[in-house]
Amino acid sequence: MGQRRAFIGSFTAAGGPGVLAAAVDDDSGALTALGAADDVPDPSYLALAADGNTLYAVSETAAGAVAAYSVTGDKPELAGPPVPVGGSGPTHLDLFAGHVLTANYGSGSVTTVPIRADGTLAAAASHVFQHAGSGPHPARQRGPHAHQVQPDPSGRWVVCVDLGTDSVRVAALRDGGLVAHRETALRPGCGPRHLAFHPDGSYAYVLNELAPTVTVCRWDAAEGLLTPLRETPVLPAPDADAYPSGIVASPDGRFVWTATRGQDVVSVLAVDDAGATLRLVATVPCGGHWPRALAASDGFLYVANERSGDVTWFALDPDTGIPRRTGAIEVPAASCVVLG
Repeated sequence: MGQRRAFIGSFTAAGGPGVLAAAVDDDSGALTALGAADDVPDPSYLALAADGNTLYAVSETAAGAVAAYSVTGDKPELAGPPVPVGGSGPTHLDLFAGHVLTANYGSGSVTTVPIRADGTLAAAASHVFQHAGSGPHPARQRGPHAHQVQPDPSGRWVVCVDLGTDSVRVAALRDGGLVAHRETALRPGCGPRHLAFHPDGSYAYVLNELAPTVTVCRWDAAEGLLTPLRETPVLPAPDADAYPSGIVASPDGRFVWTATRGQDVVSVLAVDDAGATLRLVATVPCGGHWPRALAASDGFLYVANERSGDVTWFALDPDTGIPRRTGAIEVPAASCVVLG
């Protein structure tokens, strides 16, 4: 593909450009817009194939769909029609064993869609893995709300984070569908949203949206077992109007960064005890309003700020992990950033 690329998802219903491709400057981390495609409504979350040639996007609508794009040129090109996912409001997706997996927030389910050899999507979803349960929050936890799905570092398991049921499900892929293996309960009312694994695969850090904390969990890939250990605040003081959103771990395993809407900050957490403990070091302004997602690569951190309509980038201090804002690009209703 030549020069490195970044891909930015956005909400077209709020004026976003759809899926935007941008060039990445290796020295400064700066992004330069190249081209956008608005073929699919509300492509809020993206995932890039390992070869960098195909990009997948959810369509976060009531009907719910997933789409594939060819991204070998400056502008993403839709590769076949969007595929319905059989669930509402898909908010996240990832790739696993020749399939796209979507986390469907509205219906509380995870969908499996096969990927053809050329990177395009099969004509229909092959399986819908339905969650069940609820939580104590009167408005947000009346039923399941799958918010994230991803493979574990070993490549053996799929983990599904559910805000509505205060739990993380572990599943296996069999015959094109997910089969339940275990469900790990977290503290009632915490509202888990996303998780990030420590690079060595021994711990997982679950970011909670309804309580501004991260739950540190031990991860046993041999058993497919997630064990909660402790919660760590991501803010210096409790705040009822704080809504954590994105989480990412540094490739060297020394830091974890989180984003919190309302407070509009990025939190820096140092990783101690070989991954078993997180310690809040600092919070810094996110450079915009309503930070929805984070991405990190090569000494830089990127923040998609939904309501201010921009993506900001930060240089990371290699010793402290503290971000220093160095630039921004205008992207209305930005929702995620994926780095190639």
